[in-house]
Order: sequence, then C-alpha cells, then structure tokens
Amino acid sequence: MKSAFLSGLFLLFGGWSAAQETAQTSYRVENIEMPAGLDAETGGMAFFPNGRLAACFTRGEVMVYDFPSKQWSVFASGLHEPLGLLVESPSQIVVLQRPELTRISDTDGDGKADHYETITDDFGLSGNYHEFNYGPVRDKAGNLYIALNTASSGAGYRKNPRGPVNLAGRDSTTGRKQMYSIVPYRGWVLQVKPNGKTVPFASGFRSPNGIGFDTKGNLFVADNQSDWVETSKLFHVEKGKFYGHPASLIWGDDWDGRNPFRMPVKELNKMRTEAAVFFPHGIMANSPSEPVGIPAGTQFPQFEGQLLVGEMNHDRIMRVMLEKVDGIFQGACVPFLDGNGLRMGNNRMVFAPDGSLLTGQITHGWAGSKGIQRISAGEKPALDIQNMQVINGGFRLTFTQTLDKKAATELSGYHIRHYAYQYQKKPISEPIDQSNQSDIRDVKPARVTLSADKKSVTVLLPELKKGYVYEFKLENIKSESGTPLVNRLICYSLNRLPVKKN
Repeated sequence: MKSAFLSGLFLLFGGWSAAQETAQTSYRVENIEMPAGLDAETGGMAFFPNGRLAACFTRGEVMVYDFPSKQWSVFASGLHEPLGLLVESPSQIVVLQRPELTRISDTDGDGKADHYETITDDFGLSGNYHEFNYGPVRDKAGNLYIALNTASSGAGYRKNPRGPVNLAGRDSTTGRKQMYSIVPYRGWVLQVKPNGKTVPFASGFRSPNGIGFDTKGNLFVADNQSDWVETSKLFHVEKGKFYGHPASLIWGDDWDGRNPFRMPVKELNKMRTEAAVFFPHGIMANSPSEPVGIPAGTQFPQFEGQLLVGEMNHDRIMRVMLEKVDGIFQGACVPFLDGNGLRMGNNRMVFAPDGSLLTGQITHGWAGSKGIQRISAGEKPALDIQNMQVINGGFRLTFTQTLDKKAATELSGYHIRHYAYQYQKKPISEPIDQSNQSDIRDVKPARVTLSADKKSVTVLLPELKKGYVYEFKLENIKSESGTPLVNRLICYSLNRLPVKKN
C-alpha cells in the first residue's frame, strides 16, 4: 500500500512539473469506455488478428472490444481470477486462472466460447488468498511460461489443499514471518510444453506479477519487494536458476529436505542469481508489473527493443534499457510516462495494431485503478533519455534530440548518488523503504563531455562500484531548441564492471 512517506519520496525524486508539461504534447492518454456493470480490474490483454482486443477481468469475464464500433462483447465468463491471457487464433484464447491454465474456444463461430480445455493444473493450491498466477507467455518454440505467487504470511491455508503439503516451505509453525510455499510450485516459473507437460523452470520468486519476453526472446520477470526482496527487481530468467526467495527451494527435484529458512544467508546468497535491474523503492517503483518488449512498428520507434514495465502504486509506466556486460544483463530504468492523465494500477500492457500502447489497470485490494487506457505519441516529440550504458570510468547517456552544449556539460546539473541493497532475511512486518539502502553517497562527476553529434554525454566518475545502483537526477538538460528533458530521473544497476580495453 502507498504511504504518505513513500508518496513524498516519489514526488521528491520523480515529480517533475516541467517534464509533465512537456509530456502533455509528447504523449496522449485517453480512456477506453468500459461496459456498464463490469468491475474493470484488468488481468490480461491481447489482440486478435483482426484487430479486436481480448481482455480478461478478475471477476471472471473475458471480453472482446471492437475499436471501430466501440462495442464490448462477452467471450467467456465464470473464470476464477484470470490474471493473464494470450490469443492463439481468431477463435481461441489461452487464459491463466487460479486453478489452471485453460484453452477457451469458440467452435461454432458465434463469438462466444463453448469449449474449455485444461492445458495444465499441475501446481498446488493451499487456499491462501495470495496464491496468484501470472502469464502465460509463449516462446518461439511454442512453450508457455507461467509464474506462481507465494502464499501470504498474513493468512493461513485450508485443510483440503491441492497437491502435497510440505511445511518446510515456511519459516515457522504459524507462517506469519515470511511469504511461504507449502504446495508445489509456489514461487516458481513453470514451463508448459506444447504437449501439456509442465516442467519446473526456475525458483526463488516472491510475487512475480509480471512475466514477459523482450524482442529477442529473453524471458524476464518483475518481482515485488518485501521479505528477501530488498527492493523490486527485474530478473532475466533462465532454466534451473534460483532468484532469491528461499520458500520455493523445497520443490526442487534435488532438494535435500532442509528448511531453507534455516539456512545461513551466505549460503543462499551463493546459490542465487541477482537481478538485471533494481527498481529503487519509493524512488522508481513500489510494485512493478508486466514487462513488455517494444517491437518495431510502434508509435515509439526511438525506444525499439527496450522494455516497458508497469507500476501499480503510482501513475507511472517505466522503461528499461538493458545491455550485456561480461555476458550478464544489466541496465537502467527510467520513467516512460508519469501522470498526464495516466491512472495508477498499471497491471498489463499490449501494443495495438496502430502502434499505440494499451494499459490495463487493477486495484485488487491495494492501491490502483480500474479500466483500460490508450497511450499514443503526441504531435511534438519529447526530449528523453534514449539509452544509458556503462563505460570504463563512468556512463554514457544518449538522448533523442541534439542537446544544448552548455546545459549538457555543466557539472552542477548532474546530481548523482550510489547505494547498494543487502540480501537479507528481513521480516515482512518491517517497512520497505530507503532504510534498505546501504552506503548511500553523493557522487560528484569528474568530467562531462558532449559527443560530436550532440546526442550523447559521457559522465566520468571518480570510481565505479560493482553491485551498486547509480541514481542520476539531471537538472538542466535541454535540447538545442530549448525543449526540457521529459524524464530527469534514471537509475543504473551496476552488476558487472566493463572490461578495460588495452
């Protein structure tokens, strides 16, 4: 939930009135009218080949929207908390609901589903309210991927669970200290093969409300902060790896039977794979959602190949720019859009055939909103950070327009600090805020230079520290024509240092 303290932090670091004024001419946000009587908490969205939108809502409906007529129709109803879907054909949708992954088909062509097929239900249900399921997404080989939430430490489980129960998946007899996994495979990403076989793929997630591919086929998950997740993160997910929350370890085929909560933190830390990008809590995001790759042909070609990630607790959508350093993904996150009519609760996103972006919103008992909005490019392009890369001794920031040289090279306009996040067993009752950051220090740039084409600045620092987030606030950047920078906050997660060239 959003506290006044965190809201203040967010406004301090993210609320830029000049940027919002610029955004009003750079991006258009419009509401899509929802049908009367629908509780429009959006769980998933996808497009049919003919341009109609399919959307599922948490009360169990799958609806279809026709843009020319602006009319909604019911494709299916009676589902149990669907939180994701994908379109397979003009008459077929795959939906992930709480009990199963389901293929829903319209076999007689009347526009309504009449056939429901279970693809897989090969995972456990304890009855805990927090056992949400996210996805599906499909890779190029036809495999589906789904992500399963752990159970809430604030609630128990029912006496008739689905699947075997293993109480080693929680940290106490009551389970009130940490999120837990006492039935298979809570806290896992599962792979579902085209024949329906379900394969445990990767473990260690807490609340992975966001699973998606980038435009090159790499799988990413956005996990939400709290116990064992020091701040929200974006993970590059690979088979067989463990990503930090210990509860799910007990469901690995080769697990030795120990209670993972009793293991030394150092041992768990050696086992885990760190995130590609940190979303600093109260600064960049409090509750990230689905990552969506920006393909070719959108209304935002300047960001092609990057990722958009929704944010639930604020009226923000983020943009993530990644690079590989020493074979490992790392990179920066920056606001894509703040305010400008955008609502809170941005849960699911999809690009429309015309290249605009649709965002579906949700509250689900937390901070948020309801409904669907469309984001289109405005008539005046924004000056924005196009990319950020680490270099020997500093960073290179590339912009979407040529820069004013004096403003771009003035050292006083670069407010930089670094901080690290410590992997730890932090009780869920303790607040998640900036106290999770260690070694918070201001960093003064040693030198800033502008490239010959006036689109990139090189910022050299006294030193670079591996394992730190570098937070930049850019005060004075403007284009040659005087356009202010639309987003002035950017955070780079420095997991690896660049290899020095001889």
